[in-house]
Amino acid sequence: MADERIVETPAASSTSAPGNTHTTVIERSGGGGTTLLAVVLLIAVLIGGYFLFARNSSETAKNNAVTSAAKSVQSTADKAGAAIGGK
Repeated sequence: MADERIVETPAASSTSAPGNTHTTVIERSGGGGTTLLAVVLLIAVLIGGYFLFARNSSETAKNNAVTSAAKSVQSTADKAGAAIGGK
């Protein structure tokens, strides 16, 4: 909310009437809502980033396990093929 304050200032020249000059200053002070919103948004971004990276790590681990299993099956198939072929 804006607070209004009237400040009396001296006349700009010596010929002005003493009661004719004043300045109205409107001061605006923030209630801190913007700062609070920024902090909440920052926390949400950090939490989202954490879960995104954790999910990527999980996907990488799953992919590595599938690759390892595929290599094991390939190795076993190569051995079986060599045994059947008589080599």
